Amino acid sequence: MPNLTVLDDVRLGARSLASSAADLVTPSLRIGVTGLSRAGKTVFLTSLVHALLHGGHLPALRASRSGRLIGASLAQQPDDDVARFAIEDHVHDLIHNRTWPLSTRHISELRLTLRFEPKSSIARTLGRTSLHLDMVDYPGEWLLDLPLLDMDYETFSKDALSKARASERKVLAQPFLDAARAADTTAPLDDPTANKLAERYTRYLRACKESEASLSMLPPGRFLMPGELEGSPALTFVPLDMPIDGKPDKGSLYAAMEHRYEAYKRVVVKPFFINHFARLDRQVVLVDALAAINAGPAALKDLRDALTAILSCFKAGQNSLLSFLFGPRIDKIVFAATKADHLHHSQHDQLEAILDHLVADARKKARFSGATAETMAIASVRATREASAKAGSGTIGAVAGTPMDGEAINGQLFDGLREVAIFPGDLPADPARLMGPSAKLHPLRFVRFRPPKLDTATEAKAGLPHIRLDRLLQFLLGDKLA
Repeated sequence: MPNLTVLDDVRLGARSLASSAADLVTPSLRIGVTGLSRAGKTVFLTSLVHALLHGGHLPALRASRSGRLIGASLAQQPDDDVARFAIEDHVHDLIHNRTWPLSTRHISELRLTLRFEPKSSIARTLGRTSLHLDMVDYPGEWLLDLPLLDMDYETFSKDALSKARASERKVLAQPFLDAARAADTTAPLDDPTANKLAERYTRYLRACKESEASLSMLPPGRFLMPGELEGSPALTFVPLDMPIDGKPDKGSLYAAMEHRYEAYKRVVVKPFFINHFARLDRQVVLVDALAAINAGPAALKDLRDALTAILSCFKAGQNSLLSFLFGPRIDKIVFAATKADHLHHSQHDQLEAILDHLVADARKKARFSGATAETMAIASVRATREASAKAGSGTIGAVAGTPMDGEAINGQLFDGLREVAIFPGDLPADPARLMGPSAKLHPLRFVRFRPPKLDTATEAKAGLPHIRLDRLLQFLLGDKLA
């Protein structure tokens, strides 16, 4: 967790006390939902909220299975300065348009009020009770900025340039590296030069994100999602090598980049931590492990490093009376490998084992601090059904669905209308084979599928089809609904 000043701790404590006072009327649970690009944050939150609102099929959620979960309703969110999660628009996209909602670009929030009957007979005599469930959706790239709070500019530059010069990134980073090498960092600041460097650095980060390399460690996060800060000095800094003669004078290009880096931490990173991240009680981290597996060992190692860095930012541990003074701790964390519907169910255990391998260090740190961490393979919205395909004289497990228009496999182009059965491949039983010294590219033949076609009069009203969303909800909420 980033180091904070005494004043920051006081602000967190004051906010926590105010929240605790409100909880005396109706308790609240604040859950963060994050993940790196293309992990499916918007779809996850849409499906989860829709299932709770419409009584979806959630057998692993014990309060639902036993009938103690009476219902859920949307409520006014607690923060007036945070965008509302557009649940209605996203549901319409999934069910009526059969299109995936736009990905998370900024922070948003939604409050649900759950009504349930307590499990104990003593509590039941007091009648039904309620729980406010505050869901906070934010880009995972922003989390990767939090370690910057503990880095000075020189440390950040050494780390960022080392990554840019690594074999898996060097080709993508070369235009920026050439421009940085040619720049006179001791000369007075020249804004066109600074802007050119920032533009090339941003292109390099975007190329890492969008290329087949599927890399994850790409701070600063706002360079890819600038929002209202686009073009501001706080978003026009880049890492630079320290000149041989030592730190240049004030007013130089190097000094300006250092100043802007510190401004980025002050006006972007710390407010996000104080106002949003440090207030979370529990956390969901969604992981697109399949894309990293398809990209190869370098992408998997990069994803592992990103997940470890993300967890190092969590204020993890058991909550206690001190939480009222210094803010809540994240006491439960779930890492979920998404898009499990792209694989036959016989491969789900392997996918979960791979995720376990990726977050092993992160889970150890969470458990050491007293938090509970869980991993699972899920599909927020199941876009496929299981099928079988002929393989020689036998059959193999496949998945059938409607690939999105423009998707292709083995030279076959799909039109977004026709359903096909696909055998995506088998995952290795030993996750270490994907990342060890002798690891090789392990290609899977998976494509992006359209959302399933549903009977809007029946199926859609009972919740969207999913895989293990109920198990995830039991882990997150089960103790609060007891």
